[in-house]
Amino acid sequence: NWLVRDVNDLSRILHEAFYVASHGRPGPVVVDIPKDVQFATGTYTGPKKVEHKTYRPRTKGDPNAIRAAVELIAKAKKPIFYTGGGVINSGPRATELLRELAKLTGYPVTSTLMGLGAFPASDPQWLGMLGMHGTYEANNVMHDCDLMVAIGSRFDDRITGRTDAFSPGSRKIHIDIDASSINKNIRVDLPIIGDVASVLEDMLTVWKAEKPKVDATARKAWWKQIETWRGRNCLAYRQNNDVIMPQYAIERLYAATKDRDTYITTEVGQHQMWAAQFYGFEEPNRWMTSGGLGTMGYGLPAALGVQVAHPGSLVIDIAGDASVLMTMQEMSTAVQHNLPIKIFILNNQYMGMVRQWQQLLHGNRLSHSYMDSLPDFVKLAEAYGGVGIRAEKPDELDDAIKEMISVDKPVLFDCRVVALANCFPMIPSGKAHNEMLLPEEADDDAIGKAISASGKALV
Repeated sequence: NWLVRDVNDLSRILHEAFYVASHGRPGPVVVDIPKDVQFATGTYTGPKKVEHKTYRPRTKGDPNAIRAAVELIAKAKKPIFYTGGGVINSGPRATELLRELAKLTGYPVTSTLMGLGAFPASDPQWLGMLGMHGTYEANNVMHDCDLMVAIGSRFDDRITGRTDAFSPGSRKIHIDIDASSINKNIRVDLPIIGDVASVLEDMLTVWKAEKPKVDATARKAWWKQIETWRGRNCLAYRQNNDVIMPQYAIERLYAATKDRDTYITTEVGQHQMWAAQFYGFEEPNRWMTSGGLGTMGYGLPAALGVQVAHPGSLVIDIAGDASVLMTMQEMSTAVQHNLPIKIFILNNQYMGMVRQWQQLLHGNRLSHSYMDSLPDFVKLAEAYGGVGIRAEKPDELDDAIKEMISVDKPVLFDCRVVALANCFPMIPSGKAHNEMLLPEEADDDAIGKAISASGKALV
């Protein structure tokens, strides 16, 4: 945070601000420029070698800690690589090194919401996303592992669930460039402060030089257990020929766009979680979502930014009917600047995640989560000068999605999905990784029993 008092300091401060925003753990900065400074004339100073006086993030990891980490990884019987947005922030080299390390060890990989794409979703070693709406296999592996290697992740509450029951039998290695994240939420056994790409490169150098032997028998047994968890098909849902299931809508969208140069943004809510679960990301930086900020309305303006940066690419905002209205006025920006973004609205006429929590965790006491006065999104798109498309039946989806992709204008796609679908798996608030609600438990009686069994703390 800077307050510019002298116009001659302005250029130096701006260069410093960009340095801080883009180095170490990337993040926002504030430069406050008073009006008298804005109107003043001063001397411009070029960037040269700009460094902040006190902000000097450590990029190289401690060699002794890296060597110790390699030893722990080699000796593990039930390991897991738990990866986060820090892998992507570190750059393309970090994702390459992560993939190399996973192949070299043969160990399973999971990711946070912000880390999707760091490891390819189609790879057999990929367990899917973990956490509150993560997969059954990823969460059980996190709970039962004997070694957790956290790479560029921060142990936030959506990942850990109950901290006192979080992966109780594991040793934990934490690689992160942000020293303040170490031991902030979860105590770890071996911290390594440094840039992910730098640390992983050094780790691979040590591994290749020392050629440690992995316990192949233990690894095989671990994968056998993982395949048992995978057999639960935790992302299953009941297909319906009369109404569009939201999961099915994402599946069809993915099928139509997976072979194209596609970028996905999201708003916040059930649609965001379904997108994370059912849209497979093979590469980093193809997934833009507000993560822990929980910013309703993020997806539409984010899509504008992505489309400006990648004018020849297909940019889709997977949206909810409530979230997208927070910044709907930006449709005007899209039309004015010829930005052909596609806004794919999973319209269930609810603030879906709020309604789901009210149903599952608050005795089904629904309060102000129903959207009773939604606009006609097709007419709204046309009013802005864009294109409106609607699909109400499953057999309409493929043709409507194809039309959406082909239109060289901003599109509002009103995908009318079933109103009361819940997003599963789900770790109820205050529960551990192995206390998930799964789709087969999704009927009202089973939900009631699960909530009752979990105690009064949920009510």
